[in-house]
Amino acid sequence: MENLPLQDNQFIGTNNFPKKSFLPKKMFFSVIVLFLSIIFGYYLFFSAPDNFPKGIIVNIEKGESLRSLSLNLKEKNVIRSRTSFEAFVIMYGGEKHIAVGDYLFENKLPVFEIARRIVEKDRRLASVKITVPEGFDVSEISDSVSSKLRNFNKEKFLRDAKEGYLFPDTYFFFSYDNEQDVLNYMTDNFEKKIKTLKQEVISSGKSENEIITMASIIEREAKGDSDRAYISGILWNRIKKNMPLQVDSAMETYKTRGLPASPICNPGLEAIKASIHPMISNYLYYLHDKNGVIHYAKTFEEHKINKLKYLK
Repeated sequence: MENLPLQDNQFIGTNNFPKKSFLPKKMFFSVIVLFLSIIFGYYLFFSAPDNFPKGIIVNIEKGESLRSLSLNLKEKNVIRSRTSFEAFVIMYGGEKHIAVGDYLFENKLPVFEIARRIVEKDRRLASVKITVPEGFDVSEISDSVSSKLRNFNKEKFLRDAKEGYLFPDTYFFFSYDNEQDVLNYMTDNFEKKIKTLKQEVISSGKSENEIITMASIIEREAKGDSDRAYISGILWNRIKKNMPLQVDSAMETYKTRGLPASPICNPGLEAIKASIHPMISNYLYYLHDKNGVIHYAKTFEEHKINKLKYLK
């Protein structure tokens, strides 16, 4: 019998059938393992803990290190993995400049979102609105602010505050701000406001302290915008004539001539302008009646008549 050459698709013996490929099955299991690993890894390293304290406020103190912060967040059940948190903070470029303050985490958040919010100062806390009226002194400011800012130290504030140079205005503080923050905000605001008036102060021939001190008296003495310039003119007139100021807002002026040594309160911009630009007149006396209306007098006799007429 003639031996014919075997074709590619011909096989000899029972063991020469084509073998089945197991690649699809191995790939399937590999995908499953990879998928489960990703889920497990996300759960273990990235997701929020099951007992995440919704609505927690975390305070980051000045000088707190990344390691200390991650431990604090871990202990408070805000993050699962300290390593992941630290890695994301570094990735976002915030490891050297962790923003201090209070952070509100209202709902469960993955670790990368916690890290991002801290690095980007995304605190999610409403600022605290505090209005300081014109004419408040440092003690009144201290009482007003201390009730709203828990880190505010009244003793330090009263020690360091400079009367007359804390500009009265509406401020928006963070709940974690302290007395030094308040001083910085208010004195910076004063400097910005007074900067535009520097040349006018120089032209007045008076020192800035004299202008601010007089403005503080005007602020306490005036009952409205129309009074300020006239009261300023009267008080500067009295100083010019070497008469005591004799204003009720600064009782020491009944005993000594001239301005008090320092401001008696913190004046607003209009009082400062009135101090710089007094209304020129021959008046030397004034009083307010029971309705707050001002009455002027050129002599002490006229002033006595006004007192009998409007204060009885």
